[in-house]
Amino acid sequence: MGNSTTAPGAGASAAPPASASVTAATAPDAQGRTRSTHRRARRDAAEAGPRASGSSHAERVFLVQTAFAELGGSAHGPGEIAEFTGLDDSVVYRILQSGIYQRIFERVDRGLYRLRTSAAQLAFTALDHRLDGAQSVLRELRAATDGGLAFLYMVAPFSGAQRQCVDMAVGDSDLAELGMTPRDVLSVTRSLRTGASGRTILAYLPEVLQQRVLAEPVPDQAGPGVYRDNDALLASLAEVRDLGHALGYEECMAGWNSCAAPIMWDGSIMGAVLLLKLKSVMPVAPGSVIEATKEAAAVLSRHGAARPDAGQA
Repeated sequence: MGNSTTAPGAGASAAPPASASVTAATAPDAQGRTRSTHRRARRDAAEAGPRASGSSHAERVFLVQTAFAELGGSAHGPGEIAEFTGLDDSVVYRILQSGIYQRIFERVDRGLYRLRTSAAQLAFTALDHRLDGAQSVLRELRAATDGGLAFLYMVAPFSGAQRQCVDMAVGDSDLAELGMTPRDVLSVTRSLRTGASGRTILAYLPEVLQQRVLAEPVPDQAGPGVYRDNDALLASLAEVRDLGHALGYEECMAGWNSCAAPIMWDGSIMGAVLLLKLKSVMPVAPGSVIEATKEAAAVLSRHGAARPDAGQA
């Protein structure tokens, strides 16, 4: 929905389109670090040897699994994974071969591998029940913001770089009343480069997914406040990470402003809470709206966070 972290009319739409390409040296990832920094950290961890608890081999297996998620793309070879993780090529190859037998990986072409679909089933199992109570959280946000429209966006499970609305608290309002058509919902609000909730999610995604989004065109139906310049968009992502929220001014559609905050589960971005109000009612988001939105996102983040074992509580 309508969004931008800068002040109203901060000119996202006035700037001429920039090249969609962004170098690895300039595009920040979820923590504002480059891929090379992550690679060095992984290599240091891999070379550190076994720790007092746990298995060094198990840690290497997890590194290989994580590489598939962070590299993006459909399939990868042992050499590419070895370079990304800092592991030896032969170690990666043995892990991949063992993983085929264990139904974790599958070979899709000569020298290319990918995660099996069983990994998705594990993810769905992990997510089960974590959003219980979301409707009550959104209703409380609506009440705390004097009738604002509250939405819950989550990372789309089968796209990797899009979002989808999974719940809302809008009272008697409907999409037609908001000036939104089904086409708008499918083309504008799913893009991560438009809207406070989209940019909030994008700010915490790995660099490879950020670059994929930056290469996408701005949706034709986007509002007048949408970021069209990639440098300005990247600067807004750094601001989101710094402030912990995004403010939006007519990004997705004219006449609507918004505030969004991230939902983080176990250190990973999973979605965002969005609060939407008419521009005539909320020309600038007040501190009360920002804090209420961040609190709603914090509650949903706690719902999804890993819980300690009974013996560790």
